[in-house]
Amino acid sequence: MPAPILVFDGHNDTLLNFWDRHTQKRNDFDFFTRNDSRHIDFVRGKEAHFAGGFFASFSPSKADPNIPRKTPEQIEAERAQYTTEDGYSLPLAEAIDLGWAQQSTLATAANLFRIEKQSNGQFKVVRTADELEHCFQNDIMAGIFHIEGAEAIDSELDTLEVLYQAGLRSLGIVWSRQNIFAEGVPFRFPHSPDTGNGLTDAGKALVKACNEMGILIDLSHINEKGFWDVAELSDAPLVATHSNVHALSPLTRNLTDKQLDAIAESDGMVGLNFGVIFLRDDGKRDTDVSLETMVRHVDYLVDRIGIDRVGFGSDFDGTNVPDEIGDVTGIQKLINALRDAGYDDDALNKIGHQNWLRVLRKTWKS
Repeated sequence: MPAPILVFDGHNDTLLNFWDRHTQKRNDFDFFTRNDSRHIDFVRGKEAHFAGGFFASFSPSKADPNIPRKTPEQIEAERAQYTTEDGYSLPLAEAIDLGWAQQSTLATAANLFRIEKQSNGQFKVVRTADELEHCFQNDIMAGIFHIEGAEAIDSELDTLEVLYQAGLRSLGIVWSRQNIFAEGVPFRFPHSPDTGNGLTDAGKALVKACNEMGILIDLSHINEKGFWDVAELSDAPLVATHSNVHALSPLTRNLTDKQLDAIAESDGMVGLNFGVIFLRDDGKRDTDVSLETMVRHVDYLVDRIGIDRVGFGSDFDGTNVPDEIGDVTGIQKLINALRDAGYDDDALNKIGHQNWLRVLRKTWKS
């Protein structure tokens, strides 16, 4: 039986499990107790040889505590309003204000540091590539403090300075909505990622500041014009932590061949998103997706941008993943499917964790 491959993941939304946007309070989620209703916890992570990943702090839309939570049926009915003959076209989420963004971002991010504190040395928030490599070598689960959508950062970038000192090492300029820096892509299928305007002046200043500090810029949710603005301005590798191949699944969130070529030219990286809507050629939320479909996206990425520039960016705890994956314990099933498709252990170690270490060494300042 082949040895399991260590896997470091480019994106998860696990921190959202700790915080309720309706009550605006912490809930009782325990990262160190097995919880099969979520995608990731420490127990199953260890079973899966999960070495950690980018833990996203995200600001959800503000909820009115006086309005009942939407049921899954209500959510599906809302989505049905935007169904087209051959797919769907959802509008951009509404912008959120700075105060709410800062409150919710800090509330979710605080739990990353609580995990570290409660772990008795078994989990570490890493700030340098050397720290990350040390975790790989010593069976310590590692977390990167990532923010998905820069709404919590003010136009003067004062917040960015403070967040960097707190450990922020990766930033998605936008989620799928507009902010003062740029515009995210709405969820549309089939459609190109060319859906709106590029970086604002504040966004251009943010890119330069991230380069100076050594903060990785995540391009996963930005529209095409914004992508090219970053590509022109940035002196760091171009990275999409959780995006897939537009030629195989023509969703706005996926990357065109031209974008992939730019990522390769910059010696950047793409993390394969496990979300079914990013994998399927029909864009549906149906979780009956084969491992072979996931392998097909990996094959395409490897052929287009090279084996040194592909990893995983699961989007666990933030999206619907294939039934064959299920949760973090399914990662080794994908590894074995890639092995069956001809990837040797050297290639699998690169995809599993080494490529993330490589691109972070090139991006981070220490």
